[in-house]
Amino acid sequence: MSRRNARKNAFVLLFQMEFNAAEEQEQMTDLFFAEQDEVVTEEDKAYTMAAVEGTRANLEAIDAVIDSFAKGWNTQRMNRVDLAILRLAVYELKYSKDVPVGVVINEAVELAKKYSSDEAPAFINGVLGKIASA
Repeated sequence: MSRRNARKNAFVLLFQMEFNAAEEQEQMTDLFFAEQDEVVTEEDKAYTMAAVEGTRANLEAIDAVIDSFAKGWNTQRMNRVDLAILRLAVYELKYSKDVPVGVVINEAVELAKKYSSDEAPAFINGVLGKIASA
């Protein structure tokens, strides 16, 4: 498994977080990893969980950053797929200094291309570009 797949797994778990109660998260996470087609190494699982837990722990601050840079939008109105992608990317930009800015933005855009609407990649790229240059 690669860092890209670990990031995709983090996105999926963050997306699921929107629809499940907080007390169900551990069970949902265990089920998610048990149902993976590929073998998930401990290193990849650790990266995925660090990203998910870091995003959850800083969610209020992350949402405030998104709200301040997504002109005309706020996290309450956003598509939940786009929001999960943005939250993960903002976590990596602001709290996980081991990933280069260009990689964070590129990976977020690639997730948007695969999982969201046709407009999402440009929207996500624009918001993250503003955040990264601030």
